[in-house]
Amino acid sequence: MILLQSVCLLLLVGPCIPQFVFPLRRSKEKFRIPVELNVTTSKAEGVALDGLSLASDPAGQVNFFTMVNNLEGDASNGYYIEMSIGSPAQMLNILVDTGSSNFAVAGAPNPDITNYYNSKLSTTYQSSGIKVSVQYTQGSWVGELGKDIITIPKGPTKPMTINIAIILESEDFFLPEVAWQGILGLAYKVLAKPDSSVEPFFDSLVNQTGIPNIFSLQMCGAETTSSISTDPLGGSLIMGGIEPTLYTGAVWYTPIKEQWYYQVEVLKLEVGDQNLNLDCREYNTDKAIVDSGTTLLRLPGNVFNAVVDTIIRTSLISQFPAGFWTGDKLACWEKQSMPWDYFPKISIYLRDMNVSQSFRISILPQLYIQVVTEIQPSLTCYRFGISPSASGMVIGATVMEGFYVIFDRAQERVGFAVSTCPGNGGTPQSEIAGPFVTSDVSGNCATVPMLREPLLWFISYALMGVCAFILLILIIVLLVPCHKCCRGSDGVNDKSSLIQNRFK
Repeated sequence: MILLQSVCLLLLVGPCIPQFVFPLRRSKEKFRIPVELNVTTSKAEGVALDGLSLASDPAGQVNFFTMVNNLEGDASNGYYIEMSIGSPAQMLNILVDTGSSNFAVAGAPNPDITNYYNSKLSTTYQSSGIKVSVQYTQGSWVGELGKDIITIPKGPTKPMTINIAIILESEDFFLPEVAWQGILGLAYKVLAKPDSSVEPFFDSLVNQTGIPNIFSLQMCGAETTSSISTDPLGGSLIMGGIEPTLYTGAVWYTPIKEQWYYQVEVLKLEVGDQNLNLDCREYNTDKAIVDSGTTLLRLPGNVFNAVVDTIIRTSLISQFPAGFWTGDKLACWEKQSMPWDYFPKISIYLRDMNVSQSFRISILPQLYIQVVTEIQPSLTCYRFGISPSASGMVIGATVMEGFYVIFDRAQERVGFAVSTCPGNGGTPQSEIAGPFVTSDVSGNCATVPMLREPLLWFISYALMGVCAFILLILIIVLLVPCHKCCRGSDGVNDKSSLIQNRFK
């Protein structure tokens, strides 16, 4: 049953706009993300390498113009690219994920997908016989490693032989509403499963085609009007460089703090013009990463609570239901009423390449107060595009949809520029400003030690080995009779044993 609750926006002038709140049916979101519900330091790049604009490389392998608009989808259902796999070619849609490192495709029928890769039909597939499993924050799969030829119709033109994981079983990974049948992990090899000896997709792409070790993403699926589009705008994955038409203004770069995820260093957050005034290490608790495979902006618990409290305190909203902030309820307004004017912008300050400076990336409310659905013809409903996280800050699609994001692996940096996504009426939904001095923050905000998973496994096995050795010694000591202990001085067996003596 739908529970209708009315609230009002308190305006400084004018009448109050009716707002309706509906309980939000929770749906399972893709893998890691709980979704709905239920020198100078700023440089206008627009180039690929060393100041050279690359429409194509000398070998003809890179043509950025063919890569523009090569993504489909949106944040809620994932951004995906079409790939040709095997011989003869089998076409699949593959989710673009900068938060993992395996290239994996459905390899068996699944009720939630319409297509899958049949390795038995490919004459070029080579199985390694190695089993692999991956567990995300939400969802998991198990399968087998192998290799096959892949081609990207709207990407580098050269066919490549790529490590591929054939997904044979999965749980909460493929969902009915998604249109993709695999995942393209674009992070570093240290995250690859079962270990870092599995060369990730983009490493293979660079090594086999010779393209520059850089890719960039424009994600344009955000709905920034009060009506739902039936034709998602998708976006662009530019492999090998930067396409100048996809952004405006300057590109600002922040260092990659650690090369596993694309980990960056967040110095502070502001809601409107209000600094949250938290210790900067709280923003980086565990880690702060840029992840295209995560739908929302995810914040450590204390940071999330501070953001919500500041929005409530500084906005024109009164008696707003708690269920909206937690993702349990939608907020619905009359169609002609735009709620975004009543919410502040949110700014994230990142360490600049000049470490004594920072810059800020800001998203307007259109990106985090997100259009979801129409309950009835006269209403448009919204969700809160920010959620709490137990595994660090994740700069996901909620933020990335406002920017052209450059993953410059060659120079170990991530760049941000204001996106020129169509569909925003020509008005950007994001801002970049800087530089700012960093004298008011710690010299190193990411102070939490980072134990990589291979190291964790090594430590775990080492501890298990030590425990097993100790247990073996105890068993020997407790169960094997000791003649001196078990016999009296006259050689006759004593009634007591070591075990009996031990527990008297």
